[in-house]
Amino acid sequence: MVSEHARAWSRSVWVDPPVGRPYGAGMAITKVQLFSLAVSDQDRSRHFYVDTLGFELVADTPMGPDQRWVQVRPPGAETSITLVTWFDTMPPGTTKGTVLETDDLEADVASLGERGVAIDGGIQEMPWGRFATFDDPDGNGIVLQETTPV
Repeated sequence: MVSEHARAWSRSVWVDPPVGRPYGAGMAITKVQLFSLAVSDQDRSRHFYVDTLGFELVADTPMGPDQRWVQVRPPGAETSITLVTWFDTMPPGTTKGTVLETDDLEADVASLGERGVAIDGGIQEMPWGRFATFDDPDGNGIVLQETTPV
C-alpha cells in the first residue's frame, strides 16, 4: 500500500512544514565518513584488510577493557571501515555488497588469487563495467569493480 506521503511526493515536491524545505533537501551532509563491518576476530580482519587488500590502518586503539577501535581504509580514501565485534544485531559475515573500485581489475584479481583469496565466478562483464566478488574471512561479501569510463 502506498502511503499518503509517497502519493504527495509523486505529485509534487513534499515540503516539511516546520522548516519549509523539501524533505531531504538542504542537509549539510557532505560525505560518508565510515561504516561499521561486523567481524568475529579483529586481528584476523585487520590482517586481511591491511595485508591482503592493501588498506591503510587508520586506528587501532583500546575502547575499554574488552573492545578495540580498528579502522581501515583504501589508500587515500575518505571513507573508512571500522571492524567491530560488539554489535549483537550485526552478526559477522552478514554484510554483502561492499563495493571497492579499482583501476586494474585483472591485476587485482590475480594478486588476490596469489594471496589465497577465492574469487567467486571470475570476472563478470556488464554494460557499466566489470567486477569480481569475494568474501572476507567472516564471509562479508565484497565486490571489486572497474567501472567503464563514460
